Amino acid sequence: MTIQHLLRGKTIAFDLDGTLVDTAPDLITSMNWAMNQAGHPVTPAHIVRNRIGRGAKALLQTALQYHQINVAPPQIEKMLQMFLAHYAKTSTENSIPFAGAVACLRALQAHGATLSVCTNKLEYLTLPILQKLELLPLFGGVFCPDNVPAKKPDAAHVLAAIAPVSPKNALMIGDSQPDVASAKAAGVGCILLAHGYSEIPVAELGAELVLPGFDGLEAAILHCFA
Repeated sequence: MTIQHLLRGKTIAFDLDGTLVDTAPDLITSMNWAMNQAGHPVTPAHIVRNRIGRGAKALLQTALQYHQINVAPPQIEKMLQMFLAHYAKTSTENSIPFAGAVACLRALQAHGATLSVCTNKLEYLTLPILQKLELLPLFGGVFCPDNVPAKKPDAAHVLAAIAPVSPKNALMIGDSQPDVASAKAAGVGCILLAHGYSEIPVAELGAELVLPGFDGLEAAILHCFA
């Protein structure tokens, strides 16, 4: 088999936030904007960064808890809508691919792999980031919770992102517990990148392999299918 076909028939699904792209700066800016609009103080980035994988509401709840502020559920929902509206306009201002991401994706494509995005971010927030960073053409599909029947950690999300190949011919690349849980439930191997937003040390999450970042990922994927 030629080098161009080493990964032919294989699908590699990638998480977005904390795996492919460092979206924390724009997410935290929008969260703090919503907090400010509601009359609350801003929150240091390190307090909420590792909650990004849990979604926008979790970021707000973490910030409110940090400041010991009690807010009624309707007010949290109002803040959430302000957060998302602001983020939709500013999501590409400071978000960048992690070091080595683009080169790795292109190398995997050159080996014949099909690449997909498997993210819990809604499609209307995901596509502009991939387009602005010129990543979208590298992927055969983008699978978000509003265009598939489930979201991570549900196995159905990963299975949709790797279809039509079987789990043994796929891998999930992520940075946190929902990525591992969904991959395991789907029978798909999982590699975690430690540069992301995990609340729990990634070495404790039970992935097949943990890497510091994209350095070495291409070789690790080739080894998985050797």
